[in-house]
Amino acid sequence: MGKKGELGTFLRSRRARLQPADAGLQQYGERRRVPGLRREELAQLAGVSVDYYVRFEQGRAENVSDSVIDAVATALRLDQAERQHLLHLVRPDPTGRRPAQQVRPGLLRLLDSMPDTPALVVGRRTDVLAWNEALAALMLVDLAGLPPEQRNLTWLHFCDERMRSRYLDWEGKARDLVAILRMDLGRHQCDPGYTDLVARLADRSPEFARLWENQEVREKTHGEYTVWHPAAGTFTLAYETLRLPDDPDQALVVYTAEAGSPAEPALRAVVDGARAGAAPGRF
Repeated sequence: MGKKGELGTFLRSRRARLQPADAGLQQYGERRRVPGLRREELAQLAGVSVDYYVRFEQGRAENVSDSVIDAVATALRLDQAERQHLLHLVRPDPTGRRPAQQVRPGLLRLLDSMPDTPALVVGRRTDVLAWNEALAALMLVDLAGLPPEQRNLTWLHFCDERMRSRYLDWEGKARDLVAILRMDLGRHQCDPGYTDLVARLADRSPEFARLWENQEVREKTHGEYTVWHPAAGTFTLAYETLRLPDDPDQALVVYTAEAGSPAEPALRAVVDGARAGAAPGRF
C-alpha cells in the first residue's frame, strides 16, 4: 500500500470507530451505509470544508497546517501515539532504504555488563540487533543461528511455534508487536524493508494479517509480560524501553524482576541454568 493509501486507511478506520452521538452530533434515524462518522461529519467537527477533508484523507491536500492536523486528530479522539502516527503519515520522511543497522561498541559492552538481566537492542522493523546471554536464556531461541531476516521480534512471535508457550497472554503480546511495527512503519514509509516484512508476515500468519487490518499504533515504552519457562514455570517480568538519543531507531529493552517477588528466584533459575550456554550475540 502506498503512502497515500496508508493515510486514507488509517483515517477511515478511526472514523469507523466513532458514532455521531459520541461526537455530540444529532442522528435523525436515517439508515447509515458505513459505520462510524461520515466524511462530512468529520469535516464539520474539524472545522474544515468537506472538499478539503476529502482531499486530506486521500493524501491530495498540499502543505497541510499543524492546526488542521490537530483539529482532525481532536475530532477523531486520537491518543498521543495515534496523533504522532497521523503526523508521520501526513509528512513522511522521504528517505528510502536506510543503511545497515549497526550497534555501537559501547552499547554492546553495556549488554555484556548485565549478565543476570535479560536485555536486547531492537532496531527498525522490530529487528533484534544485539542481545545478552540472559535474554537468550529467557527466550530459548538460538538467535545467532537464525537467518538475519528471521531475527525479528514480530516474525518470531507469529512464525516460531515456540513463542506460543512463552507468553501467558500470547494475543496481547501479538497486538503490542503489530501496533509497534505499524507505528514504526509510519516513520519510515519510504523504506521497502517494511513492505517486504509485512508481506512475508501476512503470507505466513493469518493472525498477523487479521491484527494488521486493525490499524492500531503504539509506542514501546514500559510494562510487563507474564512468561512461562521450562526451568522456572510462570512468572511476571517488567520491561523498560530506552531509546538512544542520537539514534531513535534503536532502543535498549531491559527485563527485570521486582525484588522479593516470585519472579526474582524464577529469573535467577533461568539465568543460572543457562550460565554455560552461548556467548552474547549480535549482527
